[in-house]
Amino acid sequence: MRHTLPLAPQFYVTAPQPCPYLDGRMERKLFTALQGEHAQRLNDTLSKQGFRRSQNVLYRPSCAECSACLSARIRVADFKPSRTQRKVLRRNANLTRNATSPWATEDQFALFRRYLDYRHATGGMADMDIFEFAAMIEETPIRSRVIEYSEGAKRGPADLAAVSLTDVFDDGLSMVYSFYDPDLVGRSLGTYLILDHVEIARSAGLPFVYLGYWVPGSKKMGYKAGFSGLEIYKGGEWQPIGDPADHQVELHPLSVDPIAEQVARISLPDGRSPKDRPTTLPPQGGKR
Repeated sequence: MRHTLPLAPQFYVTAPQPCPYLDGRMERKLFTALQGEHAQRLNDTLSKQGFRRSQNVLYRPSCAECSACLSARIRVADFKPSRTQRKVLRRNANLTRNATSPWATEDQFALFRRYLDYRHATGGMADMDIFEFAAMIEETPIRSRVIEYSEGAKRGPADLAAVSLTDVFDDGLSMVYSFYDPDLVGRSLGTYLILDHVEIARSAGLPFVYLGYWVPGSKKMGYKAGFSGLEIYKGGEWQPIGDPADHQVELHPLSVDPIAEQVARISLPDGRSPKDRPTTLPPQGGKR
């Protein structure tokens, strides 16, 4: 079904499918194309409203029965590493960071396949081949970087320890997708990549690091609540996460607003306020 704002872009809703985070639930996404000369402005604007990028698409969960997926970001100025996180930093102090253009390599893909086999062998990305991997890395209409982490100063193919595909916003960094060497699982590389992105953002004068979605009740996403300075996008605004247990209400069907109301409240780079937009749905079209 298509939902249209008066000025481009157009928004669509995916067909329901099993939720990857909460058992027994179905997920649905609201999405729009990310293309053209104003792609960067659109990405910056919608990312501040809980959207995420996947190649040339921006999406946000819009499930029929819950609103548990909450966009999360770290306020860099308020972040202080915990004792455990400081240990992670020391444990990985020998890693060398190299920020490059979004260009896929065979070394990256080999590491990516090992990571998937270890962490997500039955997930939706399990069957990705090198061409699909290249599309994930390279099909970006905005300012993106591939940040590689290697053992030692001189890197060879066997030294690649972790990789993050990172978008650069006007107000922060967004970690689109990260993966690491499963043989180094004891070094908490997933946590280290987030900590290092906080440092990159701090040195660049960017106030936020966007982490994707935090999901109350999901063990897979629970680690994000362990970072200080974390805030979530809820009720149309960013707010401190507070006690994670306070967000269980988002699992209730009545926590979900109708699609038409969700679309009507989206702010676009043109600066028009939500009250200027129609809240009625256009005639029903085909599902996508």
